[in-house]
Amino acid sequence: MNHEDPVLLHTEGRVRHLTLNRPRALNALNHAMVRLLADALDAAESDDAVVAVLLTGAGERGLCAGGDIRAVRDDALAGGTASLEFWRDEYLLNARIARFRKAYVALMDGLVMGGGVGVSAHGSVRIVTERSRIAMPETGIGFVPDVGGTYLLGAAPGELGTHLALTGESVGAADALLCGLADHFVPADGIAALVASLADCTTPEAVTAAVERHARPATGGVLAAHRGWIDSCYAADTVEEIVDRLAGHGDPAAKQAAATILAKAPTSLKVTLEGLRRARRLGGLEAVLDQEYRVSTAAFAGPDLVEGVRAQIVDKDRDPHWNPAELSQVTDEDVARHFALLGDRELGLAPLPEAGC
Repeated sequence: MNHEDPVLLHTEGRVRHLTLNRPRALNALNHAMVRLLADALDAAESDDAVVAVLLTGAGERGLCAGGDIRAVRDDALAGGTASLEFWRDEYLLNARIARFRKAYVALMDGLVMGGGVGVSAHGSVRIVTERSRIAMPETGIGFVPDVGGTYLLGAAPGELGTHLALTGESVGAADALLCGLADHFVPADGIAALVASLADCTTPEAVTAAVERHARPATGGVLAAHRGWIDSCYAADTVEEIVDRLAGHGDPAAKQAAATILAKAPTSLKVTLEGLRRARRLGGLEAVLDQEYRVSTAAFAGPDLVEGVRAQIVDKDRDPHWNPAELSQVTDEDVARHFALLGDRELGLAPLPEAGC
């Protein structure tokens, strides 16, 4: 094992460890890492000596801060297509994780954002700690929740997923459990003991039992107390009406959510809401990933992704100039083009949607 590799592989007992290994970049995913993970899953699934894989992130700050969006911006500016190829393989990996036939244990410690959610939250055993901060923050960079994010958030109770998708806000352990983004809470100081006990497991069922023995109740959630205004305000048909309901609500947290949303990219907001609503109708993850690939392809060709990454990551002036700049200027046609079929460029995980979906 080369300790400079972007994904480190080793086996303890009958558990194959997959460690994302770009700690200075918060383990941000690149194309090489996606390919290495896919190959590692293939090898683990065909190896009878392996009963589970364990996904972790190197360093102390988190599992994975998402995809390498600076590289995506550079690719867009150069008129390239490497990002579309990266997303294709990344979304195929997300689907691969969801149907992995052995236990897939994801340690969602620290920061888990965007693509980090994609390589963890589709697993069968998802663990959070008190250090976990989980988010799909794409609307803040002129992009849209992807990697199956609209599937996950669309399935959250009530309108919690809509709130998280539009605001891009992060959640801790208890709220991740509430929203269905994780399964178990294990205190950070208990992780080493958990990992050691996994090495003794000889069946997938034993892996699940070991995690359950180390799990504890999670505290500190905030979303449950806000379900009233979240469910009523975000049930509106349009982003404009959602913002109006939030701004007019008596709860200060609702007013703050309205202000947060209005700072995001208007096109991204409208496409995200439509994507979430469509995802609920599509039902299965693979059909949603197909839809997200269409949306991502359209967003890559638009102006906001390049500008959003500039403002947040490159220049860090936090002053993006969105185009269009206002929600009222984003037309139904602008939204619809993000969902247009791609012909021979389709991701192709599921049958094509019927007209009107």
